[in-house]
Amino acid sequence: MKLKIIKTKKEYQQSLERFEEIFQAKNGSDESDEADVLALLIKEYEDKHYVISAPTPLDAIKYRMEQQGLTNKDLAQILGFKSRVSDIFGMTRKLNLSMVRKLYNELHIPLETLVKEY
Repeated sequence: MKLKIIKTKKEYQQSLERFEEIFQAKNGSDESDEADVLALLIKEYEDKHYVISAPTPLDAIKYRMEQQGLTNKDLAQILGFKSRVSDIFGMTRKLNLSMVRKLYNELHIPLETLVKEY
């Protein structure tokens, strides 16, 4: 396959198919080198055309609660006040530094996500 920048969806599909064919090529072989370059080209195309936006702090909290089977009552115990949970999800109160620290330590949500504007 002739390697070049992937510009169309058709080229992207062809590149994926070729990558699948040579994915397990022996290290040091021409096909292995082709797979390495093809992986970079595919990643570049995907980064431009399939952007996944980062979640808001509230979406991240809800997702983590769902993952861990937590309720609003459980979150209230982490934050210290039941009313704060309602205020946060009702968007009448923003997360403060203390809440961010507790959410990071207890739910392991990345700090970068918790400090974003929402």
